[in-house]
Amino acid sequence: MKEPQDSDKFIAEQKQILAENPECANSQYNLGVSLMQQGKLDEAIPYFEEAIDNSGRMFEAWVNLGYIYFKKEDLKRVVYANQKAVEIEPRYARGYANLGFAYLQMAETDEAVQALEKAIELNPEIVQAWNNLANAYLQKDDVEKAIETGKRLLKLAPKFELGHNNLAFAYYSKGDYQKALEHVDRAVELGFEVHPDFLKKLEPHRTDGEQ
Repeated sequence: MKEPQDSDKFIAEQKQILAENPECANSQYNLGVSLMQQGKLDEAIPYFEEAIDNSGRMFEAWVNLGYIYFKKEDLKRVVYANQKAVEIEPRYARGYANLGFAYLQMAETDEAVQALEKAIELNPEIVQAWNNLANAYLQKDDVEKAIETGKRLLKLAPKFELGHNNLAFAYYSKGDYQKALEHVDRAVELGFEVHPDFLKKLEPHRTDGEQ
């Protein structure tokens, strides 16, 4: 939906449409999006739910519900909403990426890896999916895969500062301190606020090529 210039006027117009046609899924969805953009999350929820009830293909409404539940810190509902989205549209990469992130936050690492790998298979351009997959491998203590994934991420987005920070941590975990320093310095150069404790751990390794 194109964001209207006058949200209040647009909302009034959509409500008028619903007064005449109470089962118009498009207007219900549009109202949900407009209210969500205004920060009225609780008001948006029933409109998305009604849009879902009145349209069998409204996977976007499920995705937006997932976003609202994430803002409300209800990760189980985030998972449920995005599962419903990908059931309706199995090639929706963002739905799998959202699932992977939610699983990662819940420390359900195997599920996170599976969802994130699926997201990347469908759309290898989703930078955040690569980043979260690298983090998932770190949670599994699979440092080599975390490094491999982090390198592929930075090939896709060389200036992604969080990616440099996380790759630095992966190299640190492996004991490759010079590579860790290289990437942590790049993260700082790009404007990322690296955790002071991590910088402190790396500082003793700032020698002439020694690890």
